[in-house]
Amino acid sequence: MKQPSRQARWERRTQVPLLVLAVAFAVAYAVPIVAPDAGEGVHRACTHAEWAVWAAFAVDYLVRLGLAADRRVFVRTHWLDLAAVVLPLVQPLRLLRLVATLMLVGRRARMAPQVRLTTYVAGAVVGLLMFGSLAVLSVERDAPQGNIKNLGDAVWWSFTTMTTVGYGDHSPTTGLGRLVAVGLMLSGIALLGVVTANIAAWFIARFERDDQVERLQLAVLRELQDEVRALRGEVARLSGGDAAGDGDADGGGGGVDGGGPGAMPAQAADAPPSRAGRAGVTSPTP
Repeated sequence: MKQPSRQARWERRTQVPLLVLAVAFAVAYAVPIVAPDAGEGVHRACTHAEWAVWAAFAVDYLVRLGLAADRRVFVRTHWLDLAAVVLPLVQPLRLLRLVATLMLVGRRARMAPQVRLTTYVAGAVVGLLMFGSLAVLSVERDAPQGNIKNLGDAVWWSFTTMTTVGYGDHSPTTGLGRLVAVGLMLSGIALLGVVTANIAAWFIARFERDDQVERLQLAVLRELQDEVRALRGEVARLSGGDAAGDGDADGGGGGVDGGGPGAMPAQAADAPPSRAGRAGVTSPTP
């Protein structure tokens, strides 16, 4: 049995802790937005928590890079992780840290073999709704001409944007807000495509399974028909042999019962002598 590599063991061991840190990052990101009137200490603690979680993700990437068998291949195949790690360092904005964290969490969740597609899609929808609402609220709340001023408006706008409905009653006016809107639109289309493809694949698999069962049943019926034909042929062959044997037996018995030349003399010899004959033999001579 092939043993998992050190990188695979590390990813399996750190999956749950990193997901817990991601939840902590979400809480630290949401508190200053939902409660802007909180004290300065709360905002500072949330900022420190965000950077601490981000540092943990960066260390995880460096450890996986060190454990990789081929580092060039690892960097080439995990370029999204690298971009997510480097992105906040280039422009350390809260929104960019949020996007990068979402990318890393998504990558690690897809690596988990026990995460099913339906669960992943549901989690992605909830996560995008929540983070999209918080992100657009953080950049549109203080905009001079913004019309997204509270969390309810932000959630409603995120939902209509992800489903590509777009009522138009709320819309972002800043550049970052429109960038968030583009991301939600593309994500909504992608998730809708994934759900549609998943449903279509389920129907196709169901039809293929039914066709396979039907083909197996037809094969069994054909085998039964072949066996019935073989049995009929065997019965016909045996019936023909018995009829021929009966005919031969009837022909041989005719030579005995039909009165052959040796039958009657034997009977005549065994028959008792006539009265006249007996008289001629036993009567005295006059």
